[in-house]
Amino acid sequence: MNLRDVENAVEAIVFASGDPISVERVASVLAVEKTVVFDAADRIAARYREMDCGIRFLLLEDKLQMTTSPRYADVVRTALESRKPSHLSQTSLEVLAIVAYYQPVTRSFIEQLRGVDSSYTVSLLLERDLIEPCGRLDAPGRPMQFQTTTAFLRTFGIGSLTELPELPELQPPETEDNTEVGL
Repeated sequence: MNLRDVENAVEAIVFASGDPISVERVASVLAVEKTVVFDAADRIAARYREMDCGIRFLLLEDKLQMTTSPRYADVVRTALESRKPSHLSQTSLEVLAIVAYYQPVTRSFIEQLRGVDSSYTVSLLLERDLIEPCGRLDAPGRPMQFQTTTAFLRTFGIGSLTELPELPELQPPETEDNTEVGL
C-alpha cells in the first residue's frame, strides 16, 4: 500500500466509524506500523485545516475521529434539531479539573480537595461521558477510580491532556506583616 492509499484508507475507516477509533486498531487492520497511521493522520488533519471546511480530522491522544468544525456547531445543531447542551456548573468544572489534573482519582480524593460531598457531580459527569471509571484503588474498600474521556478532550477542544495549562504553584498564606506562616 502506498502512502496515499494508507491516507485514504485511514480517512475512510475514521469516517465510517463515527466514534473515536484507536490508532492501534487502524494500524492492525491496514497491517502497518502505528507510526505510519500517526503520520497519515497528521497529513489528513493538515489537509482539512488547509481546506478550511466544515469537517475536522482529530487526533485525540491515541484515537482518531472526524467531527464537524466548531464554527458550524449551531447550524448543525439546528439542522439536526438538537438542543444546545447545557453548560457545566462551576461545581462540575471544579470536579472535572480535579479529575483532569490528578487522574486517576477516587471520589473521596475529589471530596477531600473540595471539602464537600461530590457524589452528585461525579454521577453527572459520568452521565455526560466526560469522566469514566478506570479501575479500583488497591486500598481498603477498593474505591472506584475515575479518569477523563475522549469526549472530555473533544468538548474542551484539546488533543491531549498535555495541552492543559499548567497549574499555578500554590503559595502559603501570608500574615498581615507579609511574612509567611510557618508550616
